[in-house]
Amino acid sequence: MSTSVPPVPPLPTATDDELRAALTSANIPTLLLVLAHLTGDGGWLADPYRPTRTVALDDNDTGGLPDERQAEIRGAALDVLREIRDGHRVVPPPPADDRIVEMLSVSLGERVPPEYAAAMAEDGGFRPPAWLTAPPVNADGFRVLIIGAGISGIAMAVALRHLGIAHTVIEKNDAVGGTWLENSYPGAGVDTPCHLYSFSFAPQPGWTRYFAKQPEILRYVQDVARDFEVLDAIRFGTEVVSARWDSASSTWEVHTRRRDGAEQRHVAEVVISSVGHFNRPVVPDLPGLDAFDGPTFHTARWDHRVDLTGKRVGVIGTGASSMQVVPAIADDAAEVVVFQRSPQWVAPNANYLRDVHAHTRLLMAQVPGYRTWYRLRLMWMYQDKLHPTLQRDPDWPHPERSLNALNDKHRRFFTAYIDEQITGAEELRDKVLPDYPPYGKRILMDNDWFTTIRRDDVELVAAGVREIDGSVVVTDDGARREIDVLVLATGFSPRRMLYPMDIRGRSGVPLREQWGDDDARAHLGISVPDFPNFFLLYGPNTNLGHGGSAIFHAECQVNYISGLLRRMVERDIAALEVRAEVCDDYNARVDAAHEKMIWTHPGMSTYYRNAAGRVVTTTPWRLIDYWAMTRTPDLAEFHVIERVTERAGEPVPRAG
Repeated sequence: MSTSVPPVPPLPTATDDELRAALTSANIPTLLLVLAHLTGDGGWLADPYRPTRTVALDDNDTGGLPDERQAEIRGAALDVLREIRDGHRVVPPPPADDRIVEMLSVSLGERVPPEYAAAMAEDGGFRPPAWLTAPPVNADGFRVLIIGAGISGIAMAVALRHLGIAHTVIEKNDAVGGTWLENSYPGAGVDTPCHLYSFSFAPQPGWTRYFAKQPEILRYVQDVARDFEVLDAIRFGTEVVSARWDSASSTWEVHTRRRDGAEQRHVAEVVISSVGHFNRPVVPDLPGLDAFDGPTFHTARWDHRVDLTGKRVGVIGTGASSMQVVPAIADDAAEVVVFQRSPQWVAPNANYLRDVHAHTRLLMAQVPGYRTWYRLRLMWMYQDKLHPTLQRDPDWPHPERSLNALNDKHRRFFTAYIDEQITGAEELRDKVLPDYPPYGKRILMDNDWFTTIRRDDVELVAAGVREIDGSVVVTDDGARREIDVLVLATGFSPRRMLYPMDIRGRSGVPLREQWGDDDARAHLGISVPDFPNFFLLYGPNTNLGHGGSAIFHAECQVNYISGLLRRMVERDIAALEVRAEVCDDYNARVDAAHEKMIWTHPGMSTYYRNAAGRVVTTTPWRLIDYWAMTRTPDLAEFHVIERVTERAGEPVPRAG
């Protein structure tokens, strides 16, 4: 598949009856956007068709309109789609950027700021990504090595292929997919809507669930790698052991090791790490764990050979993976005992367990603009809308329970939801109700969690694990519970970035020594002083704590790095190294922003913070802020080392 041309908008091919049936499943606010766009008639976004406000994360499928009005809208859409299908009407060009946010504001029932216009036009697919509009460069002899073939690595490889830059991807697994390849535990899935959690340049109209499970997400990522023809550049079953910068040649020497022990040396002008945050599982240091009598494994290394039928299964942890796996295994196991160190805030979502009806999939695939408008509604609902509520109000009188009035409103909403879910089992309340502000830890979607822990064959133990004694799990209060299979839902070590690779830059001092084990810093999460031509995808402070699509964030980084590489090739730049003062200033701004936000609140522990209390993994910025920061690289922020040419036998710098 060529990446030089944006995807062709879909056109209807279904019969009248098929379209009529499909429109019965249409999201009315989205359909009104489609009608307004296809007809050019702004009246479809005015009274009496104006939808009610979309509340929280609900799709607002009816738009709050009466049945007869919905039927009128569907009938008008059928007429327009029939005309397009039969060649009597053409699909108009995309709306102007400012018109996009105006239309979305009416559809959502709240103002979408104009600053989102360009980003929405691009992310929705009304126009291709910035890196895709740029023509290829003449990059003979310029080589890039990418570490990791997960979502970020695949996006970077697609961009480099378009740019015509030679690249090799080193991947430790035997297939692409990263997190979605390694986390195959029962119930594994995404907690961002799939119609948002996908590449802007590779739309997927055929999602079978609104929040897809791991097999479908993995299949999508692997299909993108295949369709965009990047598989041939990947060296599977291979890990990067070390990388060392050679100033004399302005190249990186990278040593890799295959699973069979064979080692290889690579030389590249640029190294891009896309190893991410969640690839090294944390195994708790529990006395006796190694001697547990039965099978034990981490959720990220699920042992599918172990049959849980009729077994007493212990699950340590109540984070995202636990909340997905426990409901998925409860029917098979004889008993499930969940050991909880601290409770989590859980959000309801009507779509979380829903399948996408075949009618809706037809709309996504064949109705011009439907998938795009639906995605853009999600983009506002799930991304930056929440950000203002996570700022500390210094005058708020209840800082122990919330940050501000809106955050306290969220607390009351989530608390009411928990109380509703445990009606008749009120003894669970002290176990499941957090005592820290909402969003202080990653907010989790209700995956039938409360229904599951109320079962007679499921026990929630609100105590930490002290030790393992043979087949017995001993908690901090001295209680003992016998277990047949032990599952570690204990997360990852995201602060220990790039471990265990040995990476040495210009000074020769290992990156591990410069960062320590838990204090990684980079300009924009991408560039590190002392490490020329070394760039990070999903680096420090690029995790999304306030919601949104990690793929959107990854594409911002891919666009920024692509812009740097293009300039290096076009200007024959030997090396780019971010200035220390630029990196320091950026991180000072990151830290200052975090001091005003929820993740430095002292009322909870979180993997976002390091031992000194500094937030290392999570961004303090709105996604639109980061999009603007990464739009166009500024070479003034870098030490630029030009290549030298021979003139009268003397090496001289080439003019920049």
